[in-house]
Amino acid sequence: MALTDAELLERMRGRKAPTTALLGLELEAVSQSAGTTRYRMLAKPEFCNPMGNLQGGIITTALDDAAATAVIAKAGRRVGVPTIEFKVSFFAPARLGGSYVFEGRVLKMGRSISFAEADMLDETGKLLARLTTSCVLVEVEGPGLFAGNGAETEA
Repeated sequence: MALTDAELLERMRGRKAPTTALLGLELEAVSQSAGTTRYRMLAKPEFCNPMGNLQGGIITTALDDAAATAVIAKAGRRVGVPTIEFKVSFFAPARLGGSYVFEGRVLKMGRSISFAEADMLDETGKLLARLTTSCVLVEVEGPGLFAGNGAETEA
């Protein structure tokens, strides 16, 4: 039996990818039919460069997680989504202490390859960065690696 969006949201909140947990990304919404996700993250000092802005690699990781989760939600089955390629454009700095939204969406869902993108927005809705990506859909076997209670656990 297929999960509702609310059920999938709760399942994904309980089975965070280690990178999602490390960054403190909180999944707020998921739509399987639209292939979209929305995360929120606070900019912590340890994520910043000496200028007090979020470091580009941190932003890229959060964008990649948002896009990948959108593809996983749209797939409707248990898949991994290794990245084939991605590009990130940065439009404005993200400052320490801000709360940022990362919205992922599927652009094209193929049988084996999918295309997605993710945007980073500030509290006013200003676009700060965009990632475009392609990934391979791979059937997942075994329990997978998830973060739980601050530690890496297999679940």
